[in-house]
Amino acid sequence: MLLCSQLHIFVYKLKIMTNQHQITQIGNSHAAQVIDLILPIQQLEFGIPITLQNQPDLLDIENYYHATGGNFWGAINDDKVIGTIALIGIGNGQGVIRKMFVNKDFRGKEHGLAQKLLETLIQYCKSENITDLYLGTVDVLQAAMRFYERNNFEKIEKKDLPATFPIMSADNVFYHLEIEKL
Repeated sequence: MLLCSQLHIFVYKLKIMTNQHQITQIGNSHAAQVIDLILPIQQLEFGIPITLQNQPDLLDIENYYHATGGNFWGAINDDKVIGTIALIGIGNGQGVIRKMFVNKDFRGKEHGLAQKLLETLIQYCKSENITDLYLGTVDVLQAAMRFYERNNFEKIEKKDLPATFPIMSADNVFYHLEIEKL
């Protein structure tokens, strides 16, 4: 029995080391896993005072994301959502990034998961003629802010957001990326 358990741990570690995950479009059937990933990161890991009630989009991914011309992707490992990124289409060739979260066991350059999620979203934007991306985040998410800045996002003032930008109550830092300049 111990040998079997040790083998399972070895296989699990091997999967993490070899980045065996798949990024795929997800919808409402994954909502519970998405919530189980995102809420603990927001509330417990970073102490952001946000609840599920503040984020009804998590319960209806298809209407909040897919129906806008956007999309919602999940990084799946062993049938479990370990990372997410979403896009809301807001018209005029503009989109809003939302819900970029990665399980802490899969963060960092050695996994490259956040980068792959962002690249998936940007490729989708190019195929859908979305030329400008915006996002809002929270100033306590310093690593996320550095990640966006390394990926050519420029910090902007709230007043410079498009009128159709859906502001989340917790957001206090905003970014813009011109995709066509990439």
